[in-house]
Amino acid sequence: MSIRRPDPLAQVSDFDIRLLRLFRSVVECGGFSAAEGALGIGRSAISQQMSDLEQRLGLRLCQRGRAGFALTEEGREVYQASQQVLSALETFRTEVNGLHRHLRGELNIGLTDNLVTVPQMRITHALARLKERGPDVRIQIRMIPPGEVEQGVLGGSLHVGVVPQAGALPGLEYLPLYSERSQLYCAVGHPLFYVDDDALEDRRLNDQNAIAPTFRLPTEIQAHYGALNCSASASDREGMAFLILTGRYIGYLPDHYARQWVQQGRLRALKPGTRFYDLSLASVTRKGRRPHLVLESFLEALDATG
Repeated sequence: MSIRRPDPLAQVSDFDIRLLRLFRSVVECGGFSAAEGALGIGRSAISQQMSDLEQRLGLRLCQRGRAGFALTEEGREVYQASQQVLSALETFRTEVNGLHRHLRGELNIGLTDNLVTVPQMRITHALARLKERGPDVRIQIRMIPPGEVEQGVLGGSLHVGVVPQAGALPGLEYLPLYSERSQLYCAVGHPLFYVDDDALEDRRLNDQNAIAPTFRLPTEIQAHYGALNCSASASDREGMAFLILTGRYIGYLPDHYARQWVQQGRLRALKPGTRFYDLSLASVTRKGRRPHLVLESFLEALDATG
C-alpha cells in the first residue's frame, strides 16, 4: 500500500529532527527490537514514531515483519540524507559552542577618569578575565567625563561604561560596583595647608576659592559644594587635581586618587572627620541592547569580581 504524499515536505520541524534521530538509531541497531535499549523506549513506541516519520515524508522507509527489518530503496536514501542533516546540526552546535570558548570581537568601554587607583580594581580584573577567555578580543577604552560615558552608551558608540551613580537616566541600566570616599584637599602653598584643623573655622574654610565638578552628582553630595565658594569648575577629577595642586584652590578628590600626593607631602585633607562624602560608582549598559557575547562575558567577569 502506497503512502506517498501528494505535496513535497514543506519544512523540517523540531519534531521531524527527533524522528530522524530515532530512524538513524533503528537503522544502526538493525531493527526495532535491537533499538529499544539504545533509545530507552519500547518497540511499540518506536513503531509508532517510525510510522509518524513515514507519514511526514510520504515514503515507505522500511519493511518489518516476520522476515525481519530491511530498508527500502527510499529508506536508504532518506538514511543518507538524514546523516547529512544531523551531521550539519552537530557541526553547527560545535561551532556555536566554540564561539563561547573563543571570543572574538570588540569591547568599547568608557570610564570616568582615575579609577585605576581604586584598591578593589574590579574593572582591571574583569578586563584580565575577558582577555584570558578571548585573546582575540579588541578592547577600546575611552577616558571621558561621566555625562559623555552615559550618552555614548545610549547612542551605541560604547558598549559599557563606569560612572559615578547620580540617578538613573532613562534607557540605561546601572550595576553598583563599589563606593569611594572623597575628602576636601588643599596643596602646599595654600594659606590653609599648615592651619591646624582645630583652629580652622568653617566660615573661613567656606570662603576659600574652590572647584566644582560639572558632571552629575547626587543631590546630597551637591550640598557639599553648595557650602563652598566655587569659583572654578572642571569636567573630571584630573582637572580638579590640577587646580588644587596650584595651591590656589581647595576641592574634593577621591582619597585613593589623592593618596600619592598626600604621601609626597603635597596635599592634605581639611577637617577629614566632617568634610567628606561617599560616592557609588556603577557600570552602565543600555536597556534592551542586542545580544553581544563579548559584552556579556565582560559583565559576567565584572560580577564575579564582587
